[in-house]
Amino acid sequence: MRATSRAAISALLLSAVLWSVPLSRLGAAMAPLVEAVDTVGMTVSDMDRSVAFFTTVLTFETISDVELAGQEYERLQGVFGLRMRVVRMRLGAEQIELTQYLTPRGRPIADDSRSNDRWFQHVAIIVSDMDAAYARLRQHHVEHASPEPQRLPDWNPNAGGIKAFYFKDPDGHPLEILEFPAGKGDAKWHATTNRLFLGIDHTAIVVDDTTSSLAFYRDLLGLRVAGESTNYGPEQERLNSVFGARLHITGLRASSGPGIEFLEYLTPRNGRPAIGIQSNDLAHWETTMRTGDSPQTFDRLVSGRVLLVSPAVATLASDARFRKGVLVHDPDEHAVKVVQR
Repeated sequence: MRATSRAAISALLLSAVLWSVPLSRLGAAMAPLVEAVDTVGMTVSDMDRSVAFFTTVLTFETISDVELAGQEYERLQGVFGLRMRVVRMRLGAEQIELTQYLTPRGRPIADDSRSNDRWFQHVAIIVSDMDAAYARLRQHHVEHASPEPQRLPDWNPNAGGIKAFYFKDPDGHPLEILEFPAGKGDAKWHATTNRLFLGIDHTAIVVDDTTSSLAFYRDLLGLRVAGESTNYGPEQERLNSVFGARLHITGLRASSGPGIEFLEYLTPRNGRPAIGIQSNDLAHWETTMRTGDSPQTFDRLVSGRVLLVSPAVATLASDARFRKGVLVHDPDEHAVKVVQR
């Protein structure tokens, strides 16, 4: 109940601020707050196991591995007494960030977690050959979330011909592999290559209400809407493992980095809200977005009356990744970290 109230209050406060000024004037007066989607991160229970999974199965490359602790990181993540190991990994041009809380340890992902629950988030990994990629996942005995890869039907002009499959990492985080047919997806996904796993196209999040989520991601952060579709039918149901699934899907982009994809379940409407997920819980994902150097950047964010996870902006003088950052919640309590390098 508490989480539902927070999400509703967040959406109302954000809408009150944004809709007090016409969007055309807001866009003309301010540059986008976010310049790029930097990384998509998740909390893991065993870093060595997770690194081995992403390296061996999905061919990610480790680019940094650090331990972090101290007051400013406690402030940033909203977790007191933390010590965490953070590993950045790259696939193609995109990066993920894995975080293991050495202390305090959080809660596991619920065994009955479903694809339409509002804490759901995944990354969509593009593959050059779905059959070969699925065979590789089977060889490594990954946990299925879809029964098998699905080809979305041709009657859907925006999604027809796309092949997709949901599976899980060792902690139960949902992941997706996608193969785009000719004419769909970014041109870079169609370049000739001998690689099987190519990079990350987007991270998908379940939202309760697209309009409220657009107020946060488009109107406050400045991402642009890149496309929309309504997906349903037996292929979509099997992909998501949700009987009767009918989704309104909205894709957004910053100037660079993976996209953000809203999954609003029009049916069934029985997905559960996030309930107090903390940064050290394994259900925690966070999308890191990079801003410019303007000293007013964080003032604009905080004045948007978003729900803060960090009690204040954290200054991290010795961090090679960024100098300042703040962790906030969107209207459905998905975590978004906004940073300045």
